Amino acid sequence: MQTTKVDTPSSKVSEGPSAFEFRKLAQDGKARLGEIHTPRGVIRTPAFMPVGTVATVKALYPEQVRDAGADILLGNTYHLMLRPGAERVAKLGGLHKFMRWEKPILTDSGGFQVMSLGKIRKITEEGVAFQSHIDGSRHMLSPERSIEIQCLLGSDIQMQFDECIELPAERKEVERAMELSLRWAERSKRAFEMQLSSGGAGPGQALFAIVQGGTDIPLRHRSADALVAMDFPGYAVGGLAVGEGHEAMIATLGETLPHLPSEKPRYLMGVGTPLDLIESVRLGVDMFDCVMPTRNGRHGYAFTWGGPLNLRNAKFAEDMAPLDEFSSCPAAKDFSRAYVHHLIKSGEFLGAMILSWVNTVFYQDLMAAMRAAIAEGRFDDWATETKARIIASPQSAPAP
Repeated sequence: MQTTKVDTPSSKVSEGPSAFEFRKLAQDGKARLGEIHTPRGVIRTPAFMPVGTVATVKALYPEQVRDAGADILLGNTYHLMLRPGAERVAKLGGLHKFMRWEKPILTDSGGFQVMSLGKIRKITEEGVAFQSHIDGSRHMLSPERSIEIQCLLGSDIQMQFDECIELPAERKEVERAMELSLRWAERSKRAFEMQLSSGGAGPGQALFAIVQGGTDIPLRHRSADALVAMDFPGYAVGGLAVGEGHEAMIATLGETLPHLPSEKPRYLMGVGTPLDLIESVRLGVDMFDCVMPTRNGRHGYAFTWGGPLNLRNAKFAEDMAPLDEFSSCPAAKDFSRAYVHHLIKSGEFLGAMILSWVNTVFYQDLMAAMRAAIAEGRFDDWATETKARIIASPQSAPAP
């Protein structure tokens, strides 16, 4: 397929060197190659954001995450507001300085976490009243407070406050949550604009909207159309990968993305497996986040160019082959499967550290390979070859 080259700026928020700007550089089918420019650096897209929930990507040094190729991290409003507290982080110089990460940071709004608290939270038009899972203390998280917290943290990309429900759910419940999220989007935007005017947010920071609606396509269209009319710098698709299954997720995504502006970045929240990423990029998604690389690493699971490895499996006890000879991660080449199997079975921290590093590098290498394939106009061929490789046996896998 012929790649379409795009050299003109796609969207810009504010003017000057501190502007937030998205540029589409090339397009292959619906797959997009681009850059998001922020005062803290350029985010190459498609991009995968390692999750630094409580100001750390678990089991990794910041330098490892940076050297893996990550241009941006995700932080969590809910967890950071409870511990150590947004005001304290601001007092200590902001989240970037606090965690020693000078590149861009995106913070989620806290909505997903408070919605998952079940019986210890109550949703009203004002926001969500909840009890801390840490000490039982009571809090209220509203669109205004969520934006205030994100500004105190100093994140470069902030998310509107929304309600994300678990699927499957009754259409009436999905519609109620979607409509509430639209009203909260308006309030989040007003709150962010007030922060900009008062100096609580900088001109290079941006607020993204979140499209909701479950797997109901008409509801997704209503949500997307209403949010586009509000004119946000970027748009996320939320409320997927919450129980609906891969096929339903991809089908919903395919129907939703055409309703979002092509000149602005598109972010699929909380996704996902390597196959999820490939198929979503094929549809035109620019940004992703997921805990899978590090969470799976802590549980003995490795992503490799020959397919996934469960290092808890006894068959690796005497396997002296490297974890992944095709990986760019030093640990994947230097440590044997037998050794990592031993570490995982022994409960040693080093096992989780090695696999978290290997998986983080794999995800960044996967995104880099997708960017190269789009630039060269061969994304479909690359996707077919790569999907065959990552579900093949490691012994038969060709080099990436």
